[in-house]
Amino acid sequence: PPPPDAPSVSVYTGTSRPRPYHLKHPPPQSRALPRLKSPYPPIILFSLLGISLWALFITYVTNQEKMSSSVVKGIVKELRGDSGLSLRQSLGDAIRMQGEWWLNGDPWVRGNISTMQGNIDLSFRVRGTKGAGTVYFTSIRRDKGLPFEILRFKVISDDGKVI
Repeated sequence: PPPPDAPSVSVYTGTSRPRPYHLKHPPPQSRALPRLKSPYPPIILFSLLGISLWALFITYVTNQEKMSSSVVKGIVKELRGDSGLSLRQSLGDAIRMQGEWWLNGDPWVRGNISTMQGNIDLSFRVRGTKGAGTVYFTSIRRDKGLPFEILRFKVISDDGKVI
């Protein structure tokens, strides 16, 4: 059966009344916004770090190319060969390229090898059982098709003796 009384209807003309939450927590007062930090210092830092790592990598790879070139291998073979008798007297046996700690034991080859342009000028450290020294090698090719001419091939030991 239907209810005997009609339900009461309320009509609101305005907004709803504030809830207790809003009464206890009024909206924050307007205040000045904080200053934003500049984005440039981290960008500059990471850019410098990236460029430094790139330069170190290029230097390392270039040194690896010089070490694996046929010119350096030929020089080391010549030093170990029979022609290095006075070298063996000064540096001892087992002559090899001396590694550097900052290259994780790989030797550092200074100078350049430009066979296409016709000039080779390099130096590197060698070590034997008795001592160590520095190898200096310079060679040029005067014209296309001509063989390379050795201008300088000497070893200066750490005690100053030129071999």
